[in-house]
Amino acid sequence: MADRRPPRRRRSPGEADPPGMAPRRAALRLVDAILRRGDPLDVAMHAAAQGLTGADRAFAVAIASETMRWMVDIDALIDGATAQILPDDVKSRAVLRIALAQLLVLKSPGHAVVSTALPLVDGGPRRLVHAILSRAQQEEWSLPDRATLPLPAAERWAEQWGLKMVEAAEASWSAPPPIDLSFAAEPGADEWPEALSLAPRHRRLPRGQAVEAMPGFDEGGWWVQDLAASLPARLLGAGEGRTVLDLCAAPGGKTMQLAAAGWDVVAVDASAKRLERLRANIERTGLSAAIVRGDIRSWDPGAPADAVLLDAPCSATGIFRRHPDVLHRIEPRQIAEMAALQADLLARAARWVKPDGTLVYATCSLERAEGEDQVAAFLDHHKDWAVDPVRPDELPDAIAPDGSGFIRTFPGLLADAGGLDGFFVARLRAPSN
Repeated sequence: MADRRPPRRRRSPGEADPPGMAPRRAALRLVDAILRRGDPLDVAMHAAAQGLTGADRAFAVAIASETMRWMVDIDALIDGATAQILPDDVKSRAVLRIALAQLLVLKSPGHAVVSTALPLVDGGPRRLVHAILSRAQQEEWSLPDRATLPLPAAERWAEQWGLKMVEAAEASWSAPPPIDLSFAAEPGADEWPEALSLAPRHRRLPRGQAVEAMPGFDEGGWWVQDLAASLPARLLGAGEGRTVLDLCAAPGGKTMQLAAAGWDVVAVDASAKRLERLRANIERTGLSAAIVRGDIRSWDPGAPADAVLLDAPCSATGIFRRHPDVLHRIEPRQIAEMAALQADLLARAARWVKPDGTLVYATCSLERAEGEDQVAAFLDHHKDWAVDPVRPDELPDAIAPDGSGFIRTFPGLLADAGGLDGFFVARLRAPSN
């Protein structure tokens, strides 16, 4: 029988794209930027999605995100279908990755997946790509129930936290998380009846809703913020007009929490672009905060504050559910670099706390080097500082402080209710004089 599969060829310069190519091309550029250059997905979007409509942009992000989430398992399917293993850096593997993510995760129509995948090969083995995608449909390929973590992350976390944590991480990584909302004031009993309440001033909703179209967005009574991310500001309690420095504040969730709790907030961040988002959030919610652009390695407040909240730059491995690219980008080198930066920032922030004042240190990381080890090193060099242990009654019911009085949230917490991001939070007390 004659071979009717498409031959290997390059597209002619004037050849028109089939419908739906723009978001697929953008998704391919996104995956390439993540895996080759180590760019975060949200950073890569600025270049990769130029000119796309809102819907196409969202589709490109969905393709890239699900490719990252399921890449280990998608690669296993590709490798099982080829006589010779395709190198990681060839375009045909990249195209197959995004095509299979569309087919098996996003459930895109098979004909659309194939017709848009073949032009992306651009001189590569179209025949091989067509054959694998045809086989995937004919044999009804499927992915496992749980997305497999990249091996370096799995091994690192198994060493630090044990195999059960790795299993919980895989389970929580296998689907995008729900939407968590923080409120400036506790909603009424008859408001948000479909939402789950896990803590005061918090509601959880199923994923899939357009945030800007949800009730009350324009009125500004709430903002999107994972429950774990709300814990650091909760530990400072009511402000009663006292001053707090919110360091590395953008995009502003903690700033808004603190302002709503009665603190006089000075929100500091080095990124002008991220501060634009913080300023827009403050304006939408009608809350008040002084917004300062400054690198806290050189910036100085001029006077100490009653409290300082340092949500330090980190590897962000704790928010891998929302940013599945992070586990393909972060290596021990980046974790060590972040830990060194955090040590500098923590020591500097401590100088800005009034006697007997409070310093809350937090990272959205699941690495000990950025959490427990960081605070232990700080206390070893600042003998007059002390841990101010977190009390169980300060936390939502499902979350408890550890034996050192810190908060460590893991994948698997609140699993039946949609899960939780990974965070470390410590509350420290400055010396009285």
